[in-house]
Amino acid sequence: MIGYVTLGTNDLARAAKFYDLIAGELGIGRMMEFDTFIAWGEPGGGAGIGLTKPFDGNAATVGNGVMVAFEAKDRDQVQRIYDIALANGGSDEGAPGPRGEPDANGMVFYAGYFRDPDGNKLNAFLMDKVS
Repeated sequence: MIGYVTLGTNDLARAAKFYDLIAGELGIGRMMEFDTFIAWGEPGGGAGIGLTKPFDGNAATVGNGVMVAFEAKDRDQVQRIYDIALANGGSDEGAPGPRGEPDANGMVFYAGYFRDPDGNKLNAFLMDKVS
């Protein structure tokens, strides 16, 4: 089980504003905060996310092939998270919508993709009945 995921940032204050808004939409807040690191989540809850300035002092860079996914409660919340991201310094990587074909139970992967202000790739998703 994943406890948390950490992404690098070159501007912790700017990134914190971005993630505060997304975390707020998901109903979670900051659970840990230091001068160079902030984490959002619930102690004892699901996986959290952290942001940090790299320990080695070098610039934070984007991981090629790395993506963090936020599980939404419904399609409307996927849209709200995507909209929050784009309105607060994020960039579009694919508007919300179904991806792929429904599985044997009639469920489809529904997601919106975006990048944070540092370029880290994220998405908001859920498995949902085909509508």
